[in-house]
Amino acid sequence: MTAGYLGLFFAAFGAATLLPLQSEAVLVGLLVSDRYWLWGLLTVATMGNVLGSLVNWWLGRGLERFQGRRWFPVSAKHMDRARIHYQRYGHWSLLLSWLPVIGDPLTLIAGVMREPLGRFLLIVTLAKGARYGVLAMLTLGWLG
Repeated sequence: MTAGYLGLFFAAFGAATLLPLQSEAVLVGLLVSDRYWLWGLLTVATMGNVLGSLVNWWLGRGLERFQGRRWFPVSAKHMDRARIHYQRYGHWSLLLSWLPVIGDPLTLIAGVMREPLGRFLLIVTLAKGARYGVLAMLTLGWLG
């Protein structure tokens, strides 16, 4: 049983980084197995996903020093555009950190923009926890 929680943690952690993983499928599978405690699954998934986002934030803090290198994966134009969007919408844009495709880069840009760690963790935890909560309610038939 511990393996299920551990697998969910690593899937959620990896999915929050730039790796193409799906923690939602793992969570749904564990929920429908009816062998795991709901609140334990939600806590483990949220913690793993937030810690993965924290890795992105931390990487973002040191990212700019590599920007001029040929191997750097993001062009200066894209970095500037991301900065402009983040400055326009500010830290509240982190409420979208749960979204596929844009959520992970948002947490990286938050690090580049020097978002304070406490506020980052609070907003990202709320966003990612709510996503897993809604997914669990849909899976268990609590919504509609």
